[in-house]
Amino acid sequence: MIQKSLVLSAFIGLVAFLNACSPAKESPARPDVKPPVARKVPFEIVAKHGHKRIDDYYWLKNREDTAVISYLTAENKYMDTMTAHTKGLREKLYEEMKGRIKEKDESVPYKDGEFYYYTRFEEGYDYPIYCRKKGSLEAAEEIIANGNDLGKNQKYFNMSISTSPKHDLIALCIDTVGRRFYTIKVINMTTGLMLPDQIPGTTGNIVWANDNRTIFFSKQDPNTLRSNQVHRHTLGTTANDKLVYEEKDQTLSCYVNKTKSKKYILVNSGRTDASFSQILDADNINSKPVILEPLQNDVEYQADHAGDKFYIRTNLNAKNYRLVEVSPAKTGKENWKDVVPNRNNVFFRGFELFKDYLALEDESEGLTKIRLIKWSDKSESAIDFGEPAYIAGIDNNPEFDTKVIRYSYQSMTTPASTYDYTMDTHDKKLMKQREVLGGFSAANYQTERVMATARDGAKVPISIVYRKDKFKKDGTNPCLQYAYGSYGSTSYATFSSNRLSLLDRGFVYALSHVRGGQEMGGQWYEDGKMMKKKNTFTDFTDCSEYLVNNKYSDKDKLFAYGGSAGGLLMGAITNMRPDLYKGVIAAVPFVDVITTMMDETIPLTTFEWREWGNPNIQEQYEYMLSYSPYDQVEKKDYPNLLVTTGLHDSQVQYWEPAKWVAKLRAMKTDKHELLLYTNMAAGHGGASGRFRAIKEEAMRQAFMLDLVGINQ
Repeated sequence: MIQKSLVLSAFIGLVAFLNACSPAKESPARPDVKPPVARKVPFEIVAKHGHKRIDDYYWLKNREDTAVISYLTAENKYMDTMTAHTKGLREKLYEEMKGRIKEKDESVPYKDGEFYYYTRFEEGYDYPIYCRKKGSLEAAEEIIANGNDLGKNQKYFNMSISTSPKHDLIALCIDTVGRRFYTIKVINMTTGLMLPDQIPGTTGNIVWANDNRTIFFSKQDPNTLRSNQVHRHTLGTTANDKLVYEEKDQTLSCYVNKTKSKKYILVNSGRTDASFSQILDADNINSKPVILEPLQNDVEYQADHAGDKFYIRTNLNAKNYRLVEVSPAKTGKENWKDVVPNRNNVFFRGFELFKDYLALEDESEGLTKIRLIKWSDKSESAIDFGEPAYIAGIDNNPEFDTKVIRYSYQSMTTPASTYDYTMDTHDKKLMKQREVLGGFSAANYQTERVMATARDGAKVPISIVYRKDKFKKDGTNPCLQYAYGSYGSTSYATFSSNRLSLLDRGFVYALSHVRGGQEMGGQWYEDGKMMKKKNTFTDFTDCSEYLVNNKYSDKDKLFAYGGSAGGLLMGAITNMRPDLYKGVIAAVPFVDVITTMMDETIPLTTFEWREWGNPNIQEQYEYMLSYSPYDQVEKKDYPNLLVTTGLHDSQVQYWEPAKWVAKLRAMKTDKHELLLYTNMAAGHGGASGRFRAIKEEAMRQAFMLDLVGINQ
């Protein structure tokens, strides 16, 4: 009996040991359910230069068609069925992510005039409460607006506020659809009552004139959604709002802002490669816009004003941008005088004006340095951050006459932090670091910054983070690779508490700073747009091979993720190198490049021709066609795919991902997963609110974890 007991114990121990050493269990078999099949209705699209294409799924371009809604609903149901076995994992991920959020929380107050403004969250609620205190932080709280009350029973809710010069009136900009049409309402803080004035159909971009009664705001074309008009509204008047400016150039969009000095309102027009500004006297609501410097192709500039000068950041004769000054009396470029010249190895990202100091954001290799120059003697200092991969930036600084600059900082291992830095003494004070609950310790995680060599010799930065005790540099870890790479938008090494769920399960996260952004300067952007756009895609796949070859990722467990223009990147690399990826997640992906760029009635068209190309020019048309994900779908094997969109998306219309999935279903030769999820109550940014958005993130993570057999 003793012998049998020992043998049995040894056997049980051996089984336990083998189970502990064995890889995670494979996912259960998928249900044998056929996916929805979109009907084919051939539609001919003819370019101006004669090239013809047949689009079988063009009919999906109608959100009012019940057949379209039925198809999208069927795709959602199919996804629910195919992922039903991950329900427990999704719920666990959701509770983890939610559990890291300090539900009762508030922002760092910022001072504007006599008031300290801040937002706070209450436990169990999605939306912020906008508040302020007068005179000091010990004063009684005034609630400006409660987002939870205003957003109650809304499927989608987004709001921002704008304070009048005397701080007695506050404008609320509210969107309850997700299509970025905001209604402006105004609350009287003295009475606590809403004024009868309501302005629907705006972009949410507003500025107060100095009379404390007039609002300047931008509106978009209801069809193309291009922001093309600036109006003004004087409170209490019933007359139609006055059209101040209409941007008739269809390649440009326009918006308004106010200078730091409060003396001027700027009407700014721009596209991805060029911009110009017009000046309005903020004290005279009837003033006419005066051009600061006329529009010029390939020249961008942004202006601010303080003291008796305009300060202008521009790329005129400066690939990496420079800062110039000019008198309001003679603003033409012939009068521009350098304050900060162009530098070949440093990208000048932005600036902030103070009475005694000029604050600059400089960037090299995707890392930002905040530099301070004292006006009186031109002496310089810089704020040091001390991590290999991070993001830092000048924060909200409405006060001009102050010795303190507020800046933000975070890294892949450091949660979002807000600092106040005294410019005279160089003392910095941590005002707040976002608290991450659930036992988080930054010491458990490691970040790296490496450089991958692209096929043409370019050095592409990659920011990497992983959990130390879960990572072995032996090519066995799963990895999620992310990138954006368009519009000159830099992708920063930010912190994400949601990402911890992946890292804690052994995933490596890699952010690839591909061309098309401006991580490495102005030329980095130029080398990833228009007729060089394919560099963005090949940079990403070259980074993928680097991650595998250098043992950061298992070659069979590499995932790719990108959204919007980054979704275009996902579509392109899925066509170009489907063999590299276990799975690809494409969020609100811009995948039907040619059809969209040809249709001047929808967003992402004319004012983006300088980003992607003009399809009316045959050479540019053919280049875009050669990489357009929808047009390049072929009969071949594709990786597992999760595609997400929003029915009310104003930036990338839902039909692009819907058509892409329909065509992939008809063409692909593999049995891998192909899932389409449409949020029927959201737009480009996905679900609104703190907790609704987490459910979508849990869905994305469960998709990846399930495919590598991690079910807990």
